Amino acid sequence: MIKNSFIYTGNVVHKRFKPKIHFFKYKVFSLLIDLSEIHLLDKELKIFSYNKFNIISFYDKDHGARDGSLVESWVKDNLKKNNIDTNDIQIKLLCYPRIFGYVFNPLSVFYIYDKNSNLISILYEVKNTFGEQHTYIFKTNINSNLVQHMCKKKFHVSPFIEMDCVYFFRLLKPGNKISVIIDQNDNEGKILYASQDGVKSEITNSNMIKSYLKHPLMTFKIILAIHFEAFKLWGKGIRFIKKRFKIKNNITVEN
Repeated sequence: MIKNSFIYTGNVVHKRFKPKIHFFKYKVFSLLIDLSEIHLLDKELKIFSYNKFNIISFYDKDHGARDGSLVESWVKDNLKKNNIDTNDIQIKLLCYPRIFGYVFNPLSVFYIYDKNSNLISILYEVKNTFGEQHTYIFKTNINSNLVQHMCKKKFHVSPFIEMDCVYFFRLLKPGNKISVIIDQNDNEGKILYASQDGVKSEITNSNMIKSYLKHPLMTFKIILAIHFEAFKLWGKGIRFIKKRFKIKNNITVEN
């Protein structure tokens, strides 16, 4: 029986504050996958497969090392490197699944729990449309449902925002709802507010089918929306910022 993995249905919101106001909002659904249950999901869900093509699927190569190796092993290796105890941990990943073999995850979030169900680390896995990825690793030991992190931007994401920025992450521990908020600021104030929220439902065959039918081409819509919104920003006269260097898969540990 699937106990610790869920579907979250909600919205993605972006609001840009300068140099021009720009806003969009899209409906999406995400999976919160307990990686220890991934084979159970593959077994029990008819339209879901693990590392195999299906209507909805999850591939290890979409996350972590992105070479097809186990995502769970990649997470544990990086936690160990950064002096985070991996004994009896639980790893949950909030992400978009593949739909008909395609996915683009601008942001995926790993929630790491110890054997007492305390949230001990967060990994923010950020991708851009150039096929690159950067993961920000944070330790956390607070008891509040609200988790907050701040760090310098270290990865070129939008061609319309400079690198000299600071991220302020705010998220709720996954429960009946999820909320992930990122404020992006420069020396003169807030540039961008981005958020994803969602309401929890159990992962069952019927709920998975309903999620697909409500969002049949969601992952294709995401990448098309990114380029459509970029075109509108260009049309508003916002300066295009050329990417200065190429990376593949960087990791930084933050305070």
